[in-house]
Amino acid sequence: MTKVKFYDTIEESLLKFAVIITRSAGKWVFCKHKERTTYEVPGGHREEGETIEETARRELYEETGAKQYDLKPICVYSVQKDSGQETFGMLYYAEVTSFEKELHSEIEKIILTEKSPGNWTYPDIQPKLIAQAKRRGFI
Repeated sequence: MTKVKFYDTIEESLLKFAVIITRSAGKWVFCKHKERTTYEVPGGHREEGETIEETARRELYEETGAKQYDLKPICVYSVQKDSGQETFGMLYYAEVTSFEKELHSEIEKIILTEKSPGNWTYPDIQPKLIAQAKRRGFI
């Protein structure tokens, strides 16, 4: 069982990944990885030397082709798997106003939709992140 917890802040060095709840023109933006049949919220792991905001901006661009957008931090969250180890990430909200015409990453396509795609890559995590963004008034 995967547990998801939310925090207002944490030491930035503990943040390992960034996830970006993304909308454009009133619709949700979800990604489909080339090697999966499921959909996911844009995001990924922090690279050496990056701030967590730089990670969010890089991942948003790589996975959606977002060129112009407004990015806001929502909160810190953690994922705890059966092993008991808790890993931390930063949750962001982005409103995208323009996209590149082509994606240049491991993402096969993005979809813009008015509702959840249903078949999540991480069903124990991603719906909880969206619900938290709603609770905190970002959506």
